[in-house]
Amino acid sequence: MSRIHTLNMPKLTHFALMLSLLIGLPGFAQNTDDLPLEPLISNQPASNSNPNWDQLDGVAAVVNDGVVLQSELAEELRTIRERILASGTQLPPQDVLITQVLERLVVQEIQLQRAGRTGIQIPDEALNEALSSIAQRNSVSLLQLPEMLAQEGISYPVFRDQIRKQMIVDRLKQRDVLSRIDVSDREIANYLERESRENNSEYNISHLLISLPSGATSIEIGEAEDRITNLYEQLQSGAGFAEIAIANSDGQQALDGGNIGWRKSGELPTLFADVVPTMDPGDVSEPIRSGGGFHLIKLDDIRGQEKSFEDQSEIRHILIKTTEVKDGDTAQQQLIGIRQKIVDGEDFTTIATAVSEDPGSAANGGDLGWTASGIFVPEFQAMADSLQIGELSEPFGSPFGWHILEVTGRRTYDTTEELQKREAVMAIRNTKLEEETELWIRKIRDEAFVESRI
Repeated sequence: MSRIHTLNMPKLTHFALMLSLLIGLPGFAQNTDDLPLEPLISNQPASNSNPNWDQLDGVAAVVNDGVVLQSELAEELRTIRERILASGTQLPPQDVLITQVLERLVVQEIQLQRAGRTGIQIPDEALNEALSSIAQRNSVSLLQLPEMLAQEGISYPVFRDQIRKQMIVDRLKQRDVLSRIDVSDREIANYLERESRENNSEYNISHLLISLPSGATSIEIGEAEDRITNLYEQLQSGAGFAEIAIANSDGQQALDGGNIGWRKSGELPTLFADVVPTMDPGDVSEPIRSGGGFHLIKLDDIRGQEKSFEDQSEIRHILIKTTEVKDGDTAQQQLIGIRQKIVDGEDFTTIATAVSEDPGSAANGGDLGWTASGIFVPEFQAMADSLQIGELSEPFGSPFGWHILEVTGRRTYDTTEELQKREAVMAIRNTKLEEETELWIRKIRDEAFVESRI
């Protein structure tokens, strides 16, 4: 059976000085390896499921003022089942799988509603770029991708819509989670000192979470602790980590067998930073307690790492954010006026300090410093790449609002102390990101009205 490899969509990361513009490191990508080919619903559906999901498009869950349709649930179940089977992992009971998949769709619906309220959109150009990457991974062109998908029984419009939704959610996480993660000078110094003593190993890790609700009672904490202890004992007795994670984990990667992917030693989540380097491949940690719940970590593999030269640009910009009150047209018109002032001779730095809404660069006159190509979100990066040195862009939109930017220099740069500090900021943010994202998801989930209809 042929398998179509989708794009590893970024979750989040990068550099404190680029607070509102960054895309994710591949290590944070959520695996989306295989698309569905076979029907999911068996001849004996679970007791709380509807055996006619393929025929009747009813409501599986009400989510605030939106819904998750039964057809969406059935299609996602097919996708997840095919992925699990392709990985060689044993399927959990169908009622467990239905619960896990419905929860994923509920959270996605909450996130999409939130993204809609904040004006996050994925333009066709960015979507086509992502689809081109998927096509390239499968050795076809973008024009050939629909035919290849059709051969696998996959609707191209549905596939395109799924990728767009995934990109919207990723950008929402960048906006809501990444922008709230601060990195201090002391953390950078400690990181660099630790890195000088350690090798540059990378760790492929998997994660299982039993979450706790906000304000959990002692009874709820005790029940969660008993549950994580029982799962740990099952793993010590030889149970497969992926099967246990799929059936039980509340983590973002549960339906991927809990796999987080590759992390540098300095990028390991804070909770696990002292544990993972002491483990051997195949080891599972003892339960770890955090504010969000109880965790188990499995070390899947270890590898070394190399550094290389990189092309950099020196960029400064002005950001006007969009909100529920200020739409994109209003922000764009405001920037048209700001740009004209600069063209007429007013100082870019002075104006940026006064009006830019990027907290990471406004105090520096909009200066983002020297940055590597590929760090920024696609719209911002594409504009920066298109400009000559000293050329002021027209206003353009990104997931974070509207910008004007100027490239003030370009160079090819080796790994130096400055670059190491930038990598340190990125790595430290990554250590905090996993837990912050879990807490954010739990918060918006707790705040939402959700009613299951199955």
